[in-house]
Order: sequence, then structure tokens, then C-alpha cells
Amino acid sequence: MNKKEDRPFFSSVFDLIQDQAWYEPMRRAFRQHPDRMKAARATVAIAILSVPFVIFDQSFFAVTLALGVLAGALSETDDHPKGRIKSLVLKVIIFGISSLSVEILRPYPLLLGIGLSVSTVVFLLIGGLGERYRGVTFGSILVGIYAMIGTGISPAWYWQPILLSSGALFYGLFSLAFLYYHPWRLIEEQLARGFLALSRYMDEKANLFPSDEKMQGEIRNRLALLNVELVNALESCKEVLNSYSDVLHDQAPLRPHLQHFMLLQSLHERAASSHERYDLLSRDPVNRQLMEGIGQLLHQLARANRQFAQSLLTGVSYHHPAALGWTVNALNDQLEKYRSPDAQPLSLLIHNLSRSNASLQNLEEGYQRTLAPRLAKDNRTIGQRFRDQMKWDHPRMRHAIRLSFCFLIGFTLSEGFDIAKGEWIILTSLFVCQPSYSETRRRLFQRIMGTISGVIGGVLVMQLLPTVPGQVLLMLGSAYFFFVWLRRKYARSVIFITIFVLCVFNLISSQGVAVMLPRLLDTLIGSALAILTVRFLWPDWQQKKLPGLLTKALSMNTLYFRAILNEYHRQSGDDDFDYRLARRQAHQADNALVLAWQDMQVEPGKLKAFGEQAFALTYLNHALLSYLSALGAHREEEGKDNPELISMADTILEALDNATQISTGAGSSPMIGILEKIRLLMKKADPGTARRQFALLYNIAEVTHQMLLQAETFRELYPH
Repeated sequence: MNKKEDRPFFSSVFDLIQDQAWYEPMRRAFRQHPDRMKAARATVAIAILSVPFVIFDQSFFAVTLALGVLAGALSETDDHPKGRIKSLVLKVIIFGISSLSVEILRPYPLLLGIGLSVSTVVFLLIGGLGERYRGVTFGSILVGIYAMIGTGISPAWYWQPILLSSGALFYGLFSLAFLYYHPWRLIEEQLARGFLALSRYMDEKANLFPSDEKMQGEIRNRLALLNVELVNALESCKEVLNSYSDVLHDQAPLRPHLQHFMLLQSLHERAASSHERYDLLSRDPVNRQLMEGIGQLLHQLARANRQFAQSLLTGVSYHHPAALGWTVNALNDQLEKYRSPDAQPLSLLIHNLSRSNASLQNLEEGYQRTLAPRLAKDNRTIGQRFRDQMKWDHPRMRHAIRLSFCFLIGFTLSEGFDIAKGEWIILTSLFVCQPSYSETRRRLFQRIMGTISGVIGGVLVMQLLPTVPGQVLLMLGSAYFFFVWLRRKYARSVIFITIFVLCVFNLISSQGVAVMLPRLLDTLIGSALAILTVRFLWPDWQQKKLPGLLTKALSMNTLYFRAILNEYHRQSGDDDFDYRLARRQAHQADNALVLAWQDMQVEPGKLKAFGEQAFALTYLNHALLSYLSALGAHREEEGKDNPELISMADTILEALDNATQISTGAGSSPMIGILEKIRLLMKKADPGTARRQFALLYNIAEVTHQMLLQAETFRELYPH
């Protein structure tokens, strides 16, 4: 026999599929969109398990297996394949225990209610131990509620524990098969999400060039929210890289991905940099041509980041756009023609963006680095993490108790008033009740509107597909689009999961349309319970947290500033771990502040004067972080060891330390004199690196001065 005949049957079939003309375009379309890929995996798993049982008129088995797949997919986490295996084993065991407990306790409502309440607290606290546990415990709560819904129609007490766990196991193995075929896929997806988030940030920032004062305020508010998304993407990348690093003995295959992560952090720092108020520069007609060119360069860099993200997802080599080099050269030529002190901030910015272009252009050079960069890790033991959550004022503990109380009330209403399909009250509360009031409020409206739209749309479509095959197709299609929209548009995902539920009940009992009214009523009750619980049970008002968040954000910016100055003395070959850690913590603290300010807008009873002052400090803190990012982005330039520069930086750092003492009433430093001294030193400095460094210090000193003034007013307005 020849080698081709010796090959396994499935390999031959796979080769035959690959040879088809439609295969490559479809493969690339799914690989470019990770959400579609996951949706397709879940839908195919549901189809494989459920369709045979539907054909043989065993709809209960088909639907329960499909719900097991759904719970397994919703609780899936991004982890190394070995970690996935551990979490899958744990998931199947806990899913079985959760559903079995419901079956055993269902005849005893009092015990079931108590068990549901207590297990919710335990599961949520275990979920706080790490990402791997978070997915498993959320899925366990979800499976328990699914089991409550299905107890009345289950042929025997043991079927639901078997079928729900089997569905989750099948999806887990199905997903693992794809992961083993392409083991680096999880890292590539997270890195691609990071580069796509960076491209959106750059596209928005390009709108600053040129801009007026009103436009700049609006754009910077949007940039602050996009920065939250970008920093979260960086955090997800770090967690996945750590999960792989913990398992791999040989770190060499991981090194290119680590270098991509370092590149993403570097590009983010440069993109987040601010060198001047661009509305002031836009007023000068001579500057407008340069500023429009900078805007175009940012758009082109954003497109290059999108192309690199696509190369990570598809495996196609990245080719740096030649147009970027032309744009950079044209801007530098234009800058040479326009020699003026007023052009100094623009020269800094163009230099910064030119380095971003060079970093993308010379990707391969980073792979030659022998020292793998170190990433931050949570080194606490499992016991320490659990004990840290056991404090009464810990946000996760309070959320666990609130959700448990919400479940208990929902279960009591369902049992006490014999509400049809009352378990959906608890299911709605699970998805709507969030740790904060503002997030719960957003989920409430999204859930209600999505459910109403899903009921109307599902009933209409059901009339067009009255047959069993038509309903199966509708069920599979709604499952696919549920996962496609779950990360991006929660309200749209609710529409499709509602249609999914309609098909499920129609297949089981031909009563899909009949149960839609009870589902809508239960959704309203569950949503109301969630918002009332968060509103009145230890409400976590952002207004009360804001002073602490401000203090922490300023402290982290101070540490970031100090880390930048320490970089001046670091040897070029050493790892810059401490610097990267300080920068990450500063961005995380700033994000918490931005999100708190955003949440305050929908909280009841906010103080107008306090709110205006809080916004001013939040805005200034973000501006300070942007100026520090600019200084950090230029930290490797020559001439940074200027003693006058370092002396001025130390003085500003001392003043910034004072600004962090908002709640203690610390006095402010004489920043006016510092600003004047920096201005004189900047005029005396030679054109080039030294003058650029003084210009950046001046911006930091100016915003620090404004923060000191605002902090004084904040202390007077905030009610202690």
C-alpha cells in the first residue's frame, strides 16, 4: 500500500474537505472573528447531540443535552489545554452535583431554597479564586437553575444530572479538539483583541487633529472609555500568557507571543501620550497642515494594527503598509520646513508616532531578544485568596449575599404564589444582578427589551416554521447568534436566547408560544428583584467610593512617575518589569476612576457641586496619566541624565505626593515658581532631546498644579 492508503480515514476526509473551493474562504471568515468561531463550535455541538434525539422523538433528551452544551460554552475560560482539562473535569463533577442536588431536594421546597441560597454564596466566593474557578462556578449555578426548570418534565430523577453533565463534557472535548489542533489559538485571539482595541483607540484619537475645545472634551471622554476596554484587553492577554507560562517547561515557543504583548504595551503607551492641548495648537493656521497629517498618520497606524490583528487570527504573514513610511517621511519633511518654538509639541508627537511605526515595521527584531520579559502574577495561595474575600466589606462577598438573597426571594415568590415557570425569575436575576447599581440598571433594560423583542420575533418566525425540522433549524440558528452577540451586544443576545427557549419548549411540549407570556412576566419580576436588591441592600454607591478612588489613582500616577525617573538609571539590558507594573497599576486605577464617574451619572441623589468637582479631578487625573505616558514613551532617549531635568522632576514628584493627600487636607506646593523655573530652563536648553524633556515636565507640572487647586476645593465640598 502507498502512504496515502495508510492514512487514517478521518485524515483523508479532512484532506478532501480542505481541497474544496469553499473551504479556505469559510475558514478565514471564521478565524477572523473569534466570536463566530465559538458560536459555530457551540452550535455544531448542540446539533450533533440534539438532532438524533429529535429524529427519534426524544425531545427531552435533545433539549437537556443542548442546555448542557450551552452551560458548558458559557462557563468556558481562556486557559492552556492542560488547564482546560482540569477545569473540564471539575466542571463535569460540579455540574453533576448541582443538578443532582436539585433533583433530590425538589420535593422539599424549604431545603431547596436554603440550599440554593447557601450554594450561591459558596460558588461565587470560590469563583473569586481565579478565572478557571469563576467559569466553573457560574456554570454550576446556571445548571442548577436549568435543572429546576426541567424537574417537572424529566422522565426520572437521574436523567438531568447525566444529560446536563454529558452536554458540558461533549462541548468541552469538542472545544479541546480544536485547541489541540491549534494550541496557540487562545493567545493569538487575546492579542488580536488587544490590537483591535488599540486600533479603535487610535482612530478616535485621530479626531483630535485638528479639534476645538468642545470637540476635544468630547473626544477625550470617549478616549477614556476606550482606554478602559484596551487596558482590560491587556489584562486578559497577561492572564492567558501566564496560564501558558505556568505549564510550559520550554518558554522558547512562547517568546514571540510575549514580544507581541510587549509591543502592544509599548504602542498603547505611545498612543495614550499627550504632549499638549491640541485645541490650542489647532488655532494656529500654520499648524493645521501638520495636524491633519498627524490625524492621517494615526488612522494609518490604526489600520496597520487591524492588519496585524488579522494576521494573528488567520496565520497570514503581516506586511507593513508602505504608505505609513511615506506619511512619516512627509510629516518630518514638513516639520523641518516649519522651524518654530510653537512646533515643539508637534515635533514630540511626530517623533513618538514615528517610533510606533518603526516598532510595527521591525517586528522580527524583537524575537531575537534572549531574556523573556517577566509578567505580573497573583502569588497568593488559594487559602489567602479565599480569606481575603471573607471580609464583610469585600465587594465579592457583598455581591454573593445580594444575589443569594435575590434568589431566595424569587424562589419564595415562585413557590408561594405558584407562578408558572417561576424558575425563570431566578434565571433572570442571575444575569441581571451585577455588583454595581449602574451595571445592574443597564442589564435590566437590556434584558427586558431583549426578551420582549425575542418573544415578538420568535412567535412571528414560529408561524413561518411550524414543522419540527424548521424549529430545530431555528433553535440552532438562535443559539449561534446568541453566542455571536453575547460579548458585543447583550440586548441582542437576549433576543436570540429567548427564541432558543421558545423552540425548546415547542419541541418538548408544543407549548413554546404559550410559555412566552409567563417568561415575560418572570423576566419583569426577576429584573425588578435584581434592581431593588442592589438598590437597597448595601448599595455600592460610586459617589462614596470616589474620594478613595481618586487618592489611589493619584498615588498610582505618582508611583508611575517615580518608575519613569528610575528608568533613567536602568541598564539597557535589564528587564523593565517594575516600570511596566507601575504603568499597568496607574492605568487600572485611572480606569476605575473613569468607570466610577460614568456610573455616578445614573445613580440617584448625586450632589451637583460634588459631581462637577469630581469630574474635574477625574479629567485632570486622566490628563496627568497621558502626560506621564508621553514622558515614559521618551524615557530611552539620550540626554535624559540632565541634572537640572532630574532635579525639576523630583520637585514635581514631591508636589504630586502632596496632591494624593486629598482626604487629609495636606497643603499644596508652590507650583507657580516651579512652572516659571521650568519655562526658563526650557528656553536655555539646546533644541532637541533636552528641550523636549523639559516641555514634557512642564505639562506634568501644570496639570499637577491644577490638581492641587482642585483638591483644595474638593475637600471643602465633599461631606465627610
